[in-house]
Amino acid sequence: MAMAYYYAMFIVSMLFVIVYSFIFHKHFDVNLTIMTALVPVINLAFVLMASANDIAEALVALRFTYIGGCFVLVAAMFLIIKTCGVELKPWMRVAIIAVSSLIYSSTLSIGHLDIFYKGIPDLAYSNGAAYITNKEYGFMHTIFYIMIGVYYAVTVVIIIYSFFKKRQVPRQILIMIAIAISVSIFGFFGGRIITNQIEFLPATYNIGVIIYLVIAQRLRLYDPSDSVTDSLVQRGETGFVSFDNKMRYLGSNETAKEMIPELNELIVDHYSKNEWINNTFIPLQKGFENNKENDHVLLERDEKIYLIHVNRLVMGRMNRGFQFLISDDTKNQKFIKLIREYNDELEKEVEAKTEHILEMHDKLVIAMATMVEGRDNSTGGHIKRTSDGVKILIEAMEDSDIPELTPQFKKNVIKAAPMHDLGKIAVSDAILRKPGRYTPEEYEEMKKHPEEGKKIVHQILEGTDDKDFQIVAENVAHYHHERWDGKGYPHGLIGKEIPLEARIMAIADVYDALVSKRVYKDKMSFEEANKIILDGMGTQFDKALEPYYLKARPKLEEYYSHVDC
Repeated sequence: MAMAYYYAMFIVSMLFVIVYSFIFHKHFDVNLTIMTALVPVINLAFVLMASANDIAEALVALRFTYIGGCFVLVAAMFLIIKTCGVELKPWMRVAIIAVSSLIYSSTLSIGHLDIFYKGIPDLAYSNGAAYITNKEYGFMHTIFYIMIGVYYAVTVVIIIYSFFKKRQVPRQILIMIAIAISVSIFGFFGGRIITNQIEFLPATYNIGVIIYLVIAQRLRLYDPSDSVTDSLVQRGETGFVSFDNKMRYLGSNETAKEMIPELNELIVDHYSKNEWINNTFIPLQKGFENNKENDHVLLERDEKIYLIHVNRLVMGRMNRGFQFLISDDTKNQKFIKLIREYNDELEKEVEAKTEHILEMHDKLVIAMATMVEGRDNSTGGHIKRTSDGVKILIEAMEDSDIPELTPQFKKNVIKAAPMHDLGKIAVSDAILRKPGRYTPEEYEEMKKHPEEGKKIVHQILEGTDDKDFQIVAENVAHYHHERWDGKGYPHGLIGKEIPLEARIMAIADVYDALVSKRVYKDKMSFEEANKIILDGMGTQFDKALEPYYLKARPKLEEYYSHVDC
């Protein structure tokens, strides 16, 4: 009866090896392979021990049975640690294996030294099977039990910790692991309390293997990197190409070879001699090494668009090369192109409508400025002329080395020029329409218009997306009557305290006043106006703008020769 039990356990363990070979997957943990391979060896040892004719034969088989306690349990513990996502340092792993190997080495002294067993035990028979009796344990056997106890304790702590703290470890897996551990504890300690004539360990080892095989299969469902990769390979939609660290060809799957027929010409472990292959994969590999974000490229070929990703080819903890994943991205790219074209058309429509709105806005502002100008019977056409004058000055600054004079800044100044006198809307008609020179009191009232202009411009442009233009427009309205020497108004700013846009506006504003007719004066000649402007450089105006004024002077005189002023 006992012999039939041992033979049955051995045959079952061998069947598990066959099943394991059938379901084996490269992502199975190596510890599961070790367990599955060692259990038939241990069960065979129990068969040999039970069929021994003398104590010497039995002791040889006995030494092999201790492989279970020293190595199968270690492999199970490592498997559980990995399953629960607990990090085990390499030196810890080496230390555990070293201790287990040392303790197992002491089992080889059975029958020779007294360190594991004291003396030589007896051999007895029951139910047609031999078993060892009258065993007296040495100190190393005690250490063996302590080692088993420690392994069990560590495993139980990890299971309990994972159950309450690790949400990413499936509870079904933890329950199955707990069952396997409980069965193993019974095999080592509980079975011997019941009887010494038959070993329960072969059965518990087989039960453990069953549970761990189920766990291994189940874990593959919880590993996206494993299941997704298998699905991609099975569908045949993704090509895989591998190179080592020196970009020597390692291999590719059939899908990749169908996508890129040149791969069929490559020799394994050799550098590629194909120019197309080198021009495609080597730059991608170098780009990936230099910048980890540069890990993909789109490749158009034979009316197809392929997306090629590169990643490190990792084996264990070592980077062994590079792996390129190739997928047919034609549909996606065509869809993206369609969306991009639609967005471009939509953007053009939005830009056109926005431009139309801005144009309307600008016309409203000019209309408002013209309305204000209409109240002043001494400055007809002033807004149009000063705006054109600013434009002529800005054009003369084309090759300027002044940092602020960016293209956008120039555009903003020209656009803001018509708004410079909006503050006059707050000046009373009695003053604004007076047909002569102002009294000191009236002049002080007139000097308030830049401050009011800044407020009006701010209210008009508040909430606009173009904050730069808003700032320029407010500055033009606010500071165009400031002087370089600080004697201007409304704040008496000195030099570069005055914004550049206001300094440019001041030249155009004064020039127009000089060459235009007023109710209180006739217009000056260009020569007289030019002399006053140049005399004011460094006092009223920014001296640094003098070269640009001189450059613009011919166009200004030509312009004012053809307008009504």
